[in-house]
Amino acid sequence: MRMLESAAREIENSRGWQSESERLHALFRLHWTYTLDEYPELATYTGDPGRNHRWTDQSLEAYERRNREMEIPARVLATIDRAALSPADQVHYDLFRRNVEESLEGRRFKGEYMPITQMGGVQQSVAQTLMLMPYFQASDFENALARLEAVPTLVDQTITLLEKGVETGITPPRVTLRDVPDQLRNQIVEDPLTSPLLRPFLSFPPAIDAPTRERLRAAAVRAYAGAAAPAYRRLLDHLERRYLPRTRETIAARDLPDGEAWYAFSIRQMTTTPLGAEEIHRIGLGEVKRIRAEMDAVIARADFDGTFQQFVGFLRTDDRFFFDRAEDLLVAYRDICKRVDPELPKLFATLPRLPYGVAAVPSYAEKSQTTAYYEPGSPSAGRPGRFFANTYDLRARPRWEMEALALHEAVPGHHLQIAIAQELPEMPDFRRHGFYTAYIEGWGLYAESLGSEMGFYEDPYAKFGQLTYEMWRAIRLVVDTGMHALGWSRPQAIDYFADNAGKAEHDIVVEVDRYIVWPAQALAYKIGELKIKELRARAVAALGARFDLRRFHDEVLGAGALPLDVLEARINAWIAGQPEA
Repeated sequence: MRMLESAAREIENSRGWQSESERLHALFRLHWTYTLDEYPELATYTGDPGRNHRWTDQSLEAYERRNREMEIPARVLATIDRAALSPADQVHYDLFRRNVEESLEGRRFKGEYMPITQMGGVQQSVAQTLMLMPYFQASDFENALARLEAVPTLVDQTITLLEKGVETGITPPRVTLRDVPDQLRNQIVEDPLTSPLLRPFLSFPPAIDAPTRERLRAAAVRAYAGAAAPAYRRLLDHLERRYLPRTRETIAARDLPDGEAWYAFSIRQMTTTPLGAEEIHRIGLGEVKRIRAEMDAVIARADFDGTFQQFVGFLRTDDRFFFDRAEDLLVAYRDICKRVDPELPKLFATLPRLPYGVAAVPSYAEKSQTTAYYEPGSPSAGRPGRFFANTYDLRARPRWEMEALALHEAVPGHHLQIAIAQELPEMPDFRRHGFYTAYIEGWGLYAESLGSEMGFYEDPYAKFGQLTYEMWRAIRLVVDTGMHALGWSRPQAIDYFADNAGKAEHDIVVEVDRYIVWPAQALAYKIGELKIKELRARAVAALGARFDLRRFHDEVLGAGALPLDVLEARINAWIAGQPEA
């Protein structure tokens, strides 16, 4: 804290001999460096070197210290005259202030006391981070060894947080944690070299000679056998014998301490809007009704003689819609992505340079992971983006959902949007790597709708798949608010989902349990997509023949992730600034 405080004082005392812009950007640099120092996994993720040998300090003392240190950037920012800044810097100022104020407000909600869910935690993050690290020279592997040897400390800190959660009544619902022990068991193996934790040590770049390879591999085996595996066994024992029996049986966020305020805060944080739970619930019901009518129309066009549920049953059981081999599923996703790529210039004037690939969800996590997800790359670390597709239970992965899913997770969805943000010139790092869920996931869902403009969804089954995914996001508005604010039970949420979407039973259960442990996050998709579509319709109505879709998309993506109200102001200004015909 001493170094942070000293550097902050220097910025405060520079008033009068440095411009306000220089002082503002000095604060941005200070806070970004501090953030990377405190959260070295973020540094790995963004490709910033020098911290790949450490984990975040997860001790209670570190959380308390960081909570105090949140006040420092707020104090420094208050000394900067916003009126003296350029329009661009005023936007940076406003967003930085918004982030800081949100962090200060969020201190009252102790999410750190739930460090493990089925969606993430030390039982997944260690392997994930080790795979994200660069491996070009021997020192990179030495960094991985240092992290492997530090796993016991990370596990001990996690256990302390779990116990603090039990003590304060802040735990995930027990029903959602049923697969977590197996996530650990899948990484505790007799042969260390078969562990996901040691996967980087199975192959080495040519620049590393054979003796060094053998030394590093042997050290990795020792680190696994002597540190990581015993720590995971200790965590597994603690989870099964002590933690899981004492977790809560309720599912609603409002059942947590200060739960109603916590959920309201989460809604504002995730949607970047002032919408309340009941209003979002009503929006969701309206969207479910609208999309269901479109799905019924597609069934009619498919000449299917039967009910909605019978059509869904047909799509879920007919062999023509499924692969028998995981590799064939991945190849089909790669084929879709390669067919999307040449269509992108029709819709976008600016495309990213960073490539992306398609990979399988890691086996240790696949059972409780969602259908797919995107993992951003890093231009500075030489790491491509990756679209991870879940190959667990191939009968839950129908062909007709694949086009919409690929468009969402890869291009023109997450990869295109995030890679463009990473490559923005002259942008503060906190903006380049900014993450507003409503914007990012709203863009992903909006990207699905662009498939029709790129020649996809040509057969009724693929179109039904796209509508199924849109329905999935609309259902989230109903189910998330239903469970966390309106008293819905878990079976009620599962039944509502099953009645209105063509998703497999396993997917539905995984999704509902995700909403339970990640309150309000799932609301961001539909709320963000509706706003982007609203802004596009507004631009079309205002500009008529002057509307250029490629330029509109560039404007939406050209400042990185934004809160929805800031995005709306940006598009309104763009519309007003278009030249007359």
